[in-house]
Amino acid sequence: LVAQLELEEFVIRNSTDVTAIPAGTESQSAEKEEESKKEDQSSSLNERLQQLITRHRIMLFMKGIPSAPRCGFSRQIVELLDSHNASYDAFNILEDEDVRQGLKTYSDWPTYPQLYVEGDLVGGLDIVKEMEEGGD
Repeated sequence: LVAQLELEEFVIRNSTDVTAIPAGTESQSAEKEEESKKEDQSSSLNERLQQLITRHRIMLFMKGIPSAPRCGFSRQIVELLDSHNASYDAFNILEDEDVRQGLKTYSDWPTYPQLYVEGDLVGGLDIVKEMEEGGD
């Protein structure tokens, strides 16, 4: 073992061949594996977000649930939607940190609540209020 370490290489012996791996390659390989895992997780999260966004024609990502909002902005957007008898589904972002942070990146919208219609981001409370005032 000491001789192998002094040679600055690690030898993996297979029953039929011998492969030398230069020193330092192990950490590069580990870094590549870690990057690959992060990409897979990101891809998996994006797929999950897309499924959540399209779970209902009108999808609201909010703090709390419609019957018990956990912030004033979420409460106001629920009141707006309910005042128009809108059929919608909601997701409590306080219960899933991955979704909470991932959706900010996915949508390029930093705050909550976020309202989606037919899979497209409409915006937050300010946008929805403007739409209501404009008759949309």
